[in-house]
Formats: sequence, C-alpha cells, structure tokens
Amino acid sequence: MSNERTIAAAPVPFADALGVLRAAAEETRLRILALLSEGELSVSDLTDILGQSQPRISRHLKLLVEAGLIERHREGAWAFFRLCETSAGLVDPLIAGLDREAPPLSEDQARREAVRAQRAEAAQSFFARLAPKWDQLRSLHVPEATVEAAVLDVLGPRPIQSLIDLGTGTGRMLGLLAPRAGRATGLDSSHAMLSVARANLERTGLSRVDLRQGDIHAPPFGRASFDLVIVHQVLHYLDDPARALREAARLVAPGGRLLVVDFAPHDLEFLRESQAHRRLGFAAEQVSGWLAEAGLDAVETRDLAPTALAAHQLTVTLWLAEERRAALDGLADDRAVA
Repeated sequence: MSNERTIAAAPVPFADALGVLRAAAEETRLRILALLSEGELSVSDLTDILGQSQPRISRHLKLLVEAGLIERHREGAWAFFRLCETSAGLVDPLIAGLDREAPPLSEDQARREAVRAQRAEAAQSFFARLAPKWDQLRSLHVPEATVEAAVLDVLGPRPIQSLIDLGTGTGRMLGLLAPRAGRATGLDSSHAMLSVARANLERTGLSRVDLRQGDIHAPPFGRASFDLVIVHQVLHYLDDPARALREAARLVAPGGRLLVVDFAPHDLEFLRESQAHRRLGFAAEQVSGWLAEAGLDAVETRDLAPTALAAHQLTVTLWLAEERRAALDGLADDRAVA
C-alpha cells in the first residue's frame, strides 16, 4: 500500500466544497492536513511538531473535524486524528501541490521524523520486555516465514479491497498484507501493542494503515465492512473464541473471506502460565463448526506440522472461510452452466 489514498472520490456539492476550502485556508490547519496525509497523529504529536499549545491545536482540529476533513478516534486516554477518505477528492490534489521541500512544511517534516523516532524507541522498549516470551513461543512451532508463506498461498492472488486484522498485536499480518489492500485496518485492545504496530508499520512505509483500539468481541465497525478479515494467533488468548469468530464473520462483506490462524490441540500446559494462553489449541472441526454457525463456509484447512527432525512441538493450522452467499452464488452458476 502506498501513502496515496486509492478510494475513488464522489463529486462534492458546491456548498460543501466551499466549506472545506474555507476550513483548510489557514496556515496551521493546512500544515496539519499536510502532516496527516502521511499518517495519523495524536494531539501530543501535533503540539510537538508545530510548537503550539494544546488548546490551540485542539481548536484547529475541532474545526477540521467539523468540516469533514479529518476524523478522530480514541485509543485509551489518547486521541488520534487522520484524514477522512470522503474528503479525498478535494484535499488530496491540494496537498499534492504543496512544496514539501520548503519551510514551513520541510521543518514540520523534520520534526515529524523526530517524533516518529521517539515513538519507535518507546514502542521497542515495551516490546523488548515481551521479546523473551515471544521468542520462547516462536521456538515451539514452524518459523514465522513458513506461516506467512502459507498465508499468502492460501489467500492466492485475489485482489483485496479492504482488510482488517483483528488482534493485530505488532502488526505483522498488516505488514504482510496491507501492501496488497486498497484499505487496511488493525484492531487491538492494547494501546501499548498498537504503539508497537504503529512504529513497525511506519518503519516499512505503511503509515496510512488505520489502527484502532477496541474489543475483538465487539469490533467498532459496521456489518460487511471488509472483504478480508484476519484472526491471527488470537483465539487461544480468549475466553469465548466462538463469539469472537461470530463478530469477525459479521464484518465479512458479501463474497468476502475470513482467515483464522492458530494452534492445533496440544498438551503444553506451561503456556497457560508463561504465555497467558486460555486454550491449548483447537481441533480443525471445532473451528470449522464455529465458522459454519457464523454463516461462513470452510474453503480450506491447512496444517503446518513439526517435522520429524525439528524440536517444534506445536502445529499451526490455517482455516480459510468464505461468506456463504458467495458460495451459494457459485453453486447456482455451476448449475446454470450444467
């Protein structure tokens, strides 16, 4: 995914366009729009970059939100802002025409990079405390590269219009799949983990991914919002994985897909204490049954089992399911051809 927005913009009524241009026609607000064109920022980030007081920045942000140019979402005690997709038709050409190599935008960009570096350092410090546990878990199953290759193979070359990664953690699945998606979103309940994901994605140039804090059991998105939903290594942490899959299935658009990646049943009890695992893996038919109850049809199940010569003890399983209406449409097409 590039930093350019790919969603086609609808024509804007004249009165709305006038209001948008009036809201943007102020030095600080135009600088804010230029900064947000490269990814979301918090109020604190913007005060550091622009060197202005929080009340003043907040007033400018309020005006931009009211004009429909930017949107706000909360992440714990933090508030993050990003450009609205619906404003793309007017705002993108305006921002694209700005000279980023001259002040004040060049100075804003330099300060933005300093803010990103500080954020990345804080995120990595947090992750470093978790790394020993994560390394222990990774040592118990096939390499991450093998899992990621299987994910890409199972999904195939089919285009991805809109993607959500539920329980995104460090953003690894977003880093793998967001470059192929028109729109990518990550959801996680932990602000600290979202900070790690944000730093990781910015480092790879994926700064326009939408990261949200929320509960996987009640994701704050409308029904049928995404054509690809990912639940990667999350279910074994949950008290109610069936409910989480029902909510995930609710987000799948007609013809869309849901990919679940988790462990097959195992007997490594120490993972309950050392890794906070609630479930010791899932049988293939158990997850397939939950998906069917949620209105999805299983397309493929694949096991990535330890080799005889490896020290790995865990099998990683992939379940790919499709929204049922798409499967029924395909069956009807086959019958029509026959």
